[in-house]
Amino acid sequence: MIRILVIDDSEVIRRLLEDYLTDLGYRVDTAEDGLKGVEKALAGDYQIIICDMHMPKKDGPDVYSDVTSRKPDVAFIMTDSLPGDTADTGGHPTGWSCLRKPFDLAEVQQMLDSLRSTIKTR
Repeated sequence: MIRILVIDDSEVIRRLLEDYLTDLGYRVDTAEDGLKGVEKALAGDYQIIICDMHMPKKDGPDVYSDVTSRKPDVAFIMTDSLPGDTADTGGHPTGWSCLRKPFDLAEVQQMLDSLRSTIKTR
């Protein structure tokens, strides 16, 4: 079963994604900031991390660097709500995918469907 960690400082986004992804059959955990997200990501066995770009304590790119330096096979989806930022680029040269907030849940499912073939389940 695929495990997903949702890291976002918005409780509404965390709950929305947790409920939606659980209904789709994923095992989902959440973290409310980047620092706690890194701790959970390194302690757990996640195949996908959905992470907000802009959070207190540790932002998305720092979370990505910290986690992938120790767990390079984890797939990342970054969410971004600021105009002109990373979401506009359609991704990052290091390999994360990006969704612009507000996103449609169908977009989330489509992105997860495209990642499923590339991730390793345990």
